[in-house]
Amino acid sequence: MTDWFTQLRWSPYIVGAAIGILSWFTWLVSNKPIGCSTTFSRAAGALERLLRGRRALDRPYHREVEPKLDWQTTFVVGIVLGAAASALLSGDFAGRWIPAQWGSAFGSGIGLRAVVAFLGGILLGFGARWADGCTSGHGISGTMQLSVASWVSAIGFFVGGIVVAQLLFRVLA
Repeated sequence: MTDWFTQLRWSPYIVGAAIGILSWFTWLVSNKPIGCSTTFSRAAGALERLLRGRRALDRPYHREVEPKLDWQTTFVVGIVLGAAASALLSGDFAGRWIPAQWGSAFGSGIGLRAVVAFLGGILLGFGARWADGCTSGHGISGTMQLSVASWVSAIGFFVGGIVVAQLLFRVLA
């Protein structure tokens, strides 16, 4: 059984089934869907509340999405720790600032890579808030509930990912 945890790649079928079971369990225990993007909004709001006090709650967005650290915060921390544990156990952990493919196309300078990563993160966060959910919220929890909006979002994630990957690999090739 411990061999499974040290594998570099896990079966997508087993992992998919495990995520499905986790989704059911999450609904059973908390009556809430799995998701990550709201956690970042809530954490940013909690930080703002720490700095500005109750005035932060006057924002219309914070009236709808309460700034707090909750169970989803633990979920996000668990994702990071789980990824780190997986990389360490499989022997694949390596500190790389510049992936080889990026370096061969754009050079090994950290500046451009940092700017692109930062802008990508902003776009990702903006898109997740605009769509009222992220890939895990819509792609896992929403599709499990047969939400039409989530199915449209999930299809858009895949189509957008394929198009962007094709463009990037043509540039990076």
